[in-house]
Amino acid sequence: MAGDQQFRLWVPLKQMAPKLPEAVMLYEDRWFRFHPGVNPAALFRAVYVTYGGGGSRQGGSTITMQLARRLYAIDSRHVPGKLKQITLAVWLELLYGKNEILEAYLNLAPYGGNVEGVGAASLVYFQKSAARITLPEALTLAVIPQNPRRRLAVHLPDQAGSLPAELDRARTRLWQGWLATHPDDTRFAADMKLALRPSTVSQLPFRAPHLVEMLLQRHSGETEIFSSIDLKLQQTLERIIRNYLDQHRSLSFNNAAAMLLDSSTMQVKAMVGSADYFNNGISGQVNGISAKRSPGSTLKPFVYALALDQGVLHPYTILKDAPTSFGPFTPENFDGRFVGPITAQDALIRSRNIPAVSVAAKLSRPTLYDFLKSAGISKMATEQHYGLALTLGGGDVTIEELATLYALLANYGLWQPLRYDKEMRPPAGTEPAKRLLSEDASFIILDMLSANPRPDTGLKSIFPVSWKTGTSWGFRDAWSAGVFSRYVLVVWIGNFDNSSNPAFIGISAAAPLFFQIIDGIRSRGLDQGKVSRTKPQNLELVDVCAASGDLPNEFCPQVETTWFIPGKSPIRVCTLHRPVFIDNRSGQAVCKESPSTQREIYEFWPSDMLHLFRQAGMPRRRPPSLPNCGSQSQMETGDAPQITSPLRGASYNIRLSKPMPISLKANSAGNASNLYWFADKSFLGKTGSGAVLNWIAPAAGHYILHVVDDLGRSDSREVVVEFLP
Repeated sequence: MAGDQQFRLWVPLKQMAPKLPEAVMLYEDRWFRFHPGVNPAALFRAVYVTYGGGGSRQGGSTITMQLARRLYAIDSRHVPGKLKQITLAVWLELLYGKNEILEAYLNLAPYGGNVEGVGAASLVYFQKSAARITLPEALTLAVIPQNPRRRLAVHLPDQAGSLPAELDRARTRLWQGWLATHPDDTRFAADMKLALRPSTVSQLPFRAPHLVEMLLQRHSGETEIFSSIDLKLQQTLERIIRNYLDQHRSLSFNNAAAMLLDSSTMQVKAMVGSADYFNNGISGQVNGISAKRSPGSTLKPFVYALALDQGVLHPYTILKDAPTSFGPFTPENFDGRFVGPITAQDALIRSRNIPAVSVAAKLSRPTLYDFLKSAGISKMATEQHYGLALTLGGGDVTIEELATLYALLANYGLWQPLRYDKEMRPPAGTEPAKRLLSEDASFIILDMLSANPRPDTGLKSIFPVSWKTGTSWGFRDAWSAGVFSRYVLVVWIGNFDNSSNPAFIGISAAAPLFFQIIDGIRSRGLDQGKVSRTKPQNLELVDVCAASGDLPNEFCPQVETTWFIPGKSPIRVCTLHRPVFIDNRSGQAVCKESPSTQREIYEFWPSDMLHLFRQAGMPRRRPPSLPNCGSQSQMETGDAPQITSPLRGASYNIRLSKPMPISLKANSAGNASNLYWFADKSFLGKTGSGAVLNWIAPAAGHYILHVVDDLGRSDSREVVVEFLP
């Protein structure tokens, strides 16, 4: 609808079905192509019939004269007005070509009520564009402008599928004239007898109203806007949200909003701004998609992603979930309890607050605040205003903004703006794509989040879904956001008046709706196909000790596999598990193994970690007091490994055209099983004693090569690498 409340859609003549302008000319002005804007014969006949022949009033206006009357609001019922109309019609013919005049008339002709032009009339009455109009429909549209009110019987009331009588008679007369000039079209006679069921303005589809309002506001002045919305997906979201809220009225779930985004194109495929646009009780016309709300814990994945990129942790790094103060800020977990030592992956998917804040406190530039600013989160206060509380939802985001953040993970760390248009090219003035996270960190975070079990089954989803929930302070917002297939889905439940509800908890309120939408999309065959997320080339899988998250020594009883980013992920050989020799007679620890001793493996946790285990109800066996064995501990018996290649002070000149690997080799004592190689802080790989590891330096420069055995003993060498053309 235009600004003057008229349904108007300008359609170029070339984009109309050819039969439509031809039918209009045949009915209104068959000599249009030949007269100079005025048809003297038609005018004389009209004057004679109206004033001298005793007949009913008859007009003699040409298409050009009718256009002049519409353009200049001329009252042509009297002689002065008619003369003005004639003069302006001739003037239009001098200024414009016939096709331009015909196009203008067809786009301004009255079609009843506030419907103007064939473009709008085609959509309103026949639910199709003017290019797809059939011959019966073209003949119908051609006769309406002569007397819209009578021929449409005001509002086209339902008459069992038949046209209003006046309209049907006019169309029949035109059909007879059409056959006289197009005898071959007798083949359409059967179509002309079929019942034609025009729609009305009140029957216009009312779909995605919040989206329509948003697009009209953002594209003011544009005549056509082609949105990226998929109507089947849109209807699926609307139906599932409506049914879900109906099922949870007892919990006062009255409103929700959601967005579905195709991450491969960044096009919005469905969006629901509120549960009911017409419900004033929930302020239904407010668009929740662009409303600023507290995101709760939905930002935690980006804290961990930044930590992965900055070498703070890897997925199996052990974090502390214990009472901790960060200056004046003392966060608590949602359940008010502490679980003690916990892996980074478990801390993320279980949404533990204290580990997340601890990780955020270790971030350098960019911090979470820097990251969010770079990602286009609007209206943020200063970093000092939020402090570490930003990690737990201390700032506000919109559903749109949160969707772009999760799409960033799906796109391997590349941030791109949302798009609501159907065109594949970004609109002019759009902010360009930019990298905010590494491919490695983005891939790892999605993998970590995919281990999050579904709320309904308690099991990991059969098909990959990487998702996270959030609950705002005061129970005002419940969130669930995530990635599945090629889609990003964000769901919000709350109230626009910011009132709280103890039931607004992400995992129990928003997550079930999140998965109902995913299941609904998949069950209806609307999923565009599984997206294979390829592991970044640089990323590696390594074995770590399950208890410590470090490279396992020979005494580690349980090993897990985790992702490792070479050159970034913190890693060292585990020293948690150590052997202790116990004298069989005294039960005391001794320095050396003998026939009267037995070896036992103990976990040597720091005292603060032992305290955490006790608090968590998982006390650990304390190792016995160790005797003073001099400079050698019980683990350090035997010789350290010795690097045999490369030689000390070696320099390597490597051709860029054919890079040759550098052989790394070391010998170790017999009580060591594995050797771990590092270049500076970058983990290179694992070998056995005397085995060769081939390494290609990533760049020219000085490197310190380290080899560490599984007893913690080490050796190092410095090498210089230069590249030649």
